[in-house]
Amino acid sequence: MANRVWFIVLLILVGIPPLVEAKVQSKVVPYSYGEESFEGFMAWDNSVKGKRPGILVVHEWWGLNDYARSRAEQLAEMGYMAFAVDMYGKGKVTTHAAKAGEWAKQTTSNMDEWLGRAQEGLKLLQANPMADSARLAAIGYCFGGATVMQLVYGGAPVKGVVSFHGSLPLPSNSQAISHTPKVLIAHGAADPFLTADHIGQFKTALEKAEIDWQMIQYGGAQHSFTNPSADQYGLEGAKYHKQADQRSWAHMQQFFDELFE
Repeated sequence: MANRVWFIVLLILVGIPPLVEAKVQSKVVPYSYGEESFEGFMAWDNSVKGKRPGILVVHEWWGLNDYARSRAEQLAEMGYMAFAVDMYGKGKVTTHAAKAGEWAKQTTSNMDEWLGRAQEGLKLLQANPMADSARLAAIGYCFGGATVMQLVYGGAPVKGVVSFHGSLPLPSNSQAISHTPKVLIAHGAADPFLTADHIGQFKTALEKAEIDWQMIQYGGAQHSFTNPSADQYGLEGAKYHKQADQRSWAHMQQFFDELFE
């Protein structure tokens, strides 16, 4: 250890800066919205200099769990500033479908509250001095995929969103859709929770709003195909699909390369 310290001192004395070891940093971010308390998760790479694009991560209907946090850390490793937003409230995480469904329904039944919670997370990301507030995007899984579409419908200042096995909500007649954000939909072709008719209506709505969108369907992939723990929840129709997971993540990276070029 002493030799390492003296080596670094020597480098400084001769004018050669020591190498900075890249490392993902993270922290829990307590905040409030309305009368509720929330706890988000921020992740970044401390070796990246200056501002970098910010990515909002929206969890599945299970709540802000380790899976959502791991995705934020993966984005940080790629050089982004990532914030996993808490959509339910501090400590509201479950592995039980009934409870998850209850929390999701409570959130989505009030459109203003649903969108407001997501936008609050986006504001926290924007306010971080390491994030480039002009280069923002959002990704979401299942419930989170529906949430990032609401950000598009609500005119949030994002350049694009990615929905992974999301429920693909249709915009309401009262929503003035901005066609500025680009949209990538990663969908399991064997997902039993969405009908072909609903998917058709969703595509028609995006076309009507003149949104720049693309949908990629993965053969054999069911709902929750990106989550390695999906099989453990006992939810019929939800199953991890390694190939679809890897391909969809690569497609997201290509999408971001175009978005932030």
